Amino acid sequence: MKKIYADNAATTKLHSAVLDAMLPALTEDWGNPSSLHSGGQAAAATLAEARAKIASLLGVQSREIFFTSGGTESINWGLRGAAYGNSAKGKHIISAKTEHPAALETLTALGKEGFEVQLLDVDSDGMITAEQVAAAMREDTVLLSLMYANNEVGTILPIAQFAQLARERGVTFFCDGVQAAGKWEINLANLGVDLFALSGHKIHGPKGIGALYIRRGTRVDSLIHGGGQESSRRGGTENVAGAVGLAKALELALAEDKTELTRLTDMLIDGVLATVPHSQLTGSRRHRTAGHASFVFDFIEGESLLYLLDAAGIAASTGSACSSKSLEPSHVLLAIGLPEERAHGSIRLSLSADTTEEDVAYILDVLPKAVQKLRDMSPLWGK
Repeated sequence: MKKIYADNAATTKLHSAVLDAMLPALTEDWGNPSSLHSGGQAAAATLAEARAKIASLLGVQSREIFFTSGGTESINWGLRGAAYGNSAKGKHIISAKTEHPAALETLTALGKEGFEVQLLDVDSDGMITAEQVAAAMREDTVLLSLMYANNEVGTILPIAQFAQLARERGVTFFCDGVQAAGKWEINLANLGVDLFALSGHKIHGPKGIGALYIRRGTRVDSLIHGGGQESSRRGGTENVAGAVGLAKALELALAEDKTELTRLTDMLIDGVLATVPHSQLTGSRRHRTAGHASFVFDFIEGESLLYLLDAAGIAASTGSACSSKSLEPSHVLLAIGLPEERAHGSIRLSLSADTTEEDVAYILDVLPKAVQKLRDMSPLWGK
């Protein structure tokens, strides 16, 4: 049976060149980078090299890159650290209803701790305007948090506009860039954000490694205490091999030509909309990450469709992998205006550079038949 992986927004296959780059840090320079002996110093040098490479690729300074255990930690640190680090000014935080659960749940916790969290509405594409952000800002606003690319529907927000507003108003701006980093060139210094989160396993790097960019001069409290690592801002022995893998994965991702991936994504979207009646693309068609295609199909359950696709060798998702085991409808789809019954019929197909035209053709052969099979069993179909 044919095997097609179309769930790259959840995680990606480790690139062979990334594994090759990591092996020396696992088998040769495996010392603790905090140790003073030669083995430890060799590991420290390897870590510094990885940090410098990531900083160069993102257009910032090495001392502004801090390694974490992944995107979730980076998001938690960015939000909690900036909220408390700037709480002397005020406790008003602005974000959006479509943020990743790692952000929304952290913001919920901050709300219980005395902060006032305002979640902005989005339009039917999941977009937010600079005018909305400007209107929400107050004298006591201390933090703006908006994701660059949505993990469920793929919509890309105009982050540079938001960053300019935040800078003008003296508001710290945190950006969840987990689904954006490596998808296109991003110069963080030019972008103007104060904090930016990224994760290795979204770009064919290893799991368990991420990074948080903290612009020099930004007030951010520590999240994890217990050691002098990461310039005394994040305790814990560093994952040297993971850092090397993240640096190599980011380098490869940025060097990759996205033209073919964009073409295959368009082929998939056009094919699904043409062959499956009562289907809808979710998220912006124009402002969307390459490789990302998400749909809702009326009169079916997305979970049932997922199982049929899996049985045919196609790995997909019903939305965010972080909440895919929940029976609740996607908060993102509800936020863009879909009624609950339609939101249950969602599916996300996310491609990569490994995806071929034959793979897309196979999906377009299997998917319409699977949808129709489920509709034929639905008492609502045909009424």
